[in-house]
Amino acid sequence: MQRSLFTTPRAPFTVLHRAALAAALLALAGCDIPGLGPDPRAVQREAEAKAIGGACRHALRGLEDCYTLNPKAAKAQIFAGWKDMDVYMRENKIEGSPSVLTQLEKPAEPAKPRRSRDEDGNADEPRSPRNRG
Repeated sequence: MQRSLFTTPRAPFTVLHRAALAAALLALAGCDIPGLGPDPRAVQREAEAKAIGGACRHALRGLEDCYTLNPKAAKAQIFAGWKDMDVYMRENKIEGSPSVLTQLEKPAEPAKPRRSRDEDGNADEPRSPRNRG
């Protein structure tokens, strides 16, 4: 039987072909293709929520208070940060510092304007720069 020039018998993949194909697939697997990874804004929000949870634990604040003070943050991430900080503080025997937010005092009342007293001790109306006399 005579073979044609345009037809060739199909040869199975050799070991060399298979190794080259595996190497190419491994090289492509390590590539970062833009748009396929997680959204950077979502990663940032998760990291911020974890930091909030850690700060709440260090400030001796309970989880419920932390959730209430940060309604937009993800509760699961707040809990993860709180728990991580709790483990860290216990291992290193760190005491928390109480939150200053709950201990704020009311601002002082503004001073009342002075009234002048006449000879009898009766108070006049407050003086203003326009009332001279």
